[in-house]
Amino acid sequence: MDDLGLPSVFRVGEFAAWAVTAAHTQAAAYFATRNGLQTMPRVTVGTREAAIAFRSERYLRMDGEAAFEWAPLSGDYETADGWLRLHCNFDHHAEIACRVLGAPQDRAAVEAAVRRRGRFELEDAIAEAGGVAAAMRTRQEWLAHPHSAAVAARPVVAMTPLAGDGVFAAECGIVGARSGADATGARSGAGVADGVGAAGVGAAGGAGYGSGAAGAAAGRVFATEPGTPAAAASPRPLSGIRVLDLTRIIAGPNAGRVLAGYGADVTMVRSPVLPTIRGLDLDLNFGKALRFLDLRSGAGRSAFLDLVRGADVVLQSYRPGALAGLGLGPAELAAVNPGLVHVSISAYGSGGPWGGRRGFDSLVQMAVGIAEEGMRAGGAERPVPLPAQVLDHGAGWLAAAGAVEALRRGGGLAVDVSLAGVGHALDALGRLDPAVGLAVPDPALSDVDDLLLRSQSGAGTLAHVRFPGSVAGAELGWSGPPPHG
Repeated sequence: MDDLGLPSVFRVGEFAAWAVTAAHTQAAAYFATRNGLQTMPRVTVGTREAAIAFRSERYLRMDGEAAFEWAPLSGDYETADGWLRLHCNFDHHAEIACRVLGAPQDRAAVEAAVRRRGRFELEDAIAEAGGVAAAMRTRQEWLAHPHSAAVAARPVVAMTPLAGDGVFAAECGIVGARSGADATGARSGAGVADGVGAAGVGAAGGAGYGSGAAGAAAGRVFATEPGTPAAAASPRPLSGIRVLDLTRIIAGPNAGRVLAGYGADVTMVRSPVLPTIRGLDLDLNFGKALRFLDLRSGAGRSAFLDLVRGADVVLQSYRPGALAGLGLGPAELAAVNPGLVHVSISAYGSGGPWGGRRGFDSLVQMAVGIAEEGMRAGGAERPVPLPAQVLDHGAGWLAAAGAVEALRRGGGLAVDVSLAGVGHALDALGRLDPAVGLAVPDPALSDVDDLLLRSQSGAGTLAHVRFPGSVAGAELGWSGPPPHG
């Protein structure tokens, strides 16, 4: 069962291998162009290592101790007509939820208050107050929701000209049909991609993934354009590429971590006042630098625009429209740097009825039917999420893949990925027989020691999951520890 990765009826290991392979394939293509290679470097990704990378925060140890815990009020609550999940890892989200509920910040009091209310009514009330919550839906209830259609109509990795209109699907987000046991590792446990840009169908088509999953086209020759001089040879695919990372929590920081793993110069631009989660900061920011800027101030915005002028990629995961409200949206950044690649990650996307709604991986899993299906498959009495923050990590890898593809296309592009869109792609892969998927052992820390590295940092000795996969001839991995003590 090892090649399935993690215990679930959803094809989590397969999906993780596909997403990692998608990003590595783009990095390999960029590496080939810069180094004047006449053939595409071989990409190899093991299903097990990809799956473990998708739950890296669970395995992080700081001087032997776990570094991340959920806040006491975060979790699933039984309502009068189903289940609701609250996300209270930030104090202001806990305060909003309790204010809507009319309850003190006490678990028992919150449970009692939630039990008196309906799941959909509470979901909307907390969202309208600026908080974050999600009612548990069945898959059928989600498919009947108007926002589900908006998600399905959008490419998993969407691209738009930075200064212009028209949305098109990035090749790195294309899911192809299965084509053999060894195509990308669905059965063999190893992902291989020898080309880029093969035809495939969108994730909404419901196909699995095989030779087209990450743009693989076995045997295709990849060469630089005639007359284009090759860049100076470098073992790091993105050496010299400058990335500004304005993200927090998991999805966005993971995208920046992936780009750093390819050798990009990644600088986190953090607000001096917004909260973060220390354990996630330690796990997801290897190889990055850190700079604090208050983008609400004139001086902070001016300093940020100076950074943008010299950047290749801006990566952001603020709520859709938030940066545009500060005069720092894609159009404004394009005005100072027309060749920029602008990457956005959100919970539900920017369009549709829930466009701009706040959310996190665990909430999206509730909203789109994943947690309810997990509950039914396992015969449980409460919601059962995926065995990893798959939507977060998947969005990070696909956003990074989109960023590299946009660089390959010459820049001047906006890339957009949503957690709900990632959930749609996962859903399209189909399901495993519960007798098979749920029988996969859940890997403990002692089971993954071969996939761990130990690094010295300002916080002590960090044991952390290594960068998964390889690109032949390239050097992957992080240049240093996270910039947090």
